[in-house]
Amino acid sequence: MFQEIGMAELEGKIKVFSMYKDGWSLITAGDEKKINTMTASWGGLGVLWNLNVATVYVRPSRYTLSFIDRQDSFTVSFYGQNYRKELGVLGSKSGRDCDKIKEVGFTPVFLDNAPAFSQAELVLVCKKLYRQQMDLGLMSDPEFGKKNYPAGDVHILFIGEIQKAFIKK
Repeated sequence: MFQEIGMAELEGKIKVFSMYKDGWSLITAGDEKKINTMTASWGGLGVLWNLNVATVYVRPSRYTLSFIDRQDSFTVSFYGQNYRKELGVLGSKSGRDCDKIKEVGFTPVFLDNAPAFSQAELVLVCKKLYRQQMDLGLMSDPEFGKKNYPAGDVHILFIGEIQKAFIKK
């Protein structure tokens, strides 16, 4: 179902900006007993500390946060436009209140001991390296922070080393 792809080969296949903006992604964490996921249209891929990394942002109110905090790794997975409706549901409902994964019909898979879904086109398995609450006081334009966080629910930033990448066969 999935095939591992090397980082050099992956680099030639992805369009980083449109992957998030147009395609959205899922951030998923958990273990064999329980997983949770959330839709993300923000994120980044790059190099930091001489490592290939993914940067994700999670609001403190998100149920997925507790799963990421408990695990050593998480996945960032990308989907085709045909899953836009399902990703909308996964981003708008909480796993605290319902089995949203079952509701959308996604099938969990574990790749290198990290949860993802068989419907993904690309899965990045990331080892957690860094976690920090964003600080509005450090924004160069305080009005920008107020505009984007009127309720004060400032994102937590995670940086994960991309340990493996998998594409759908």
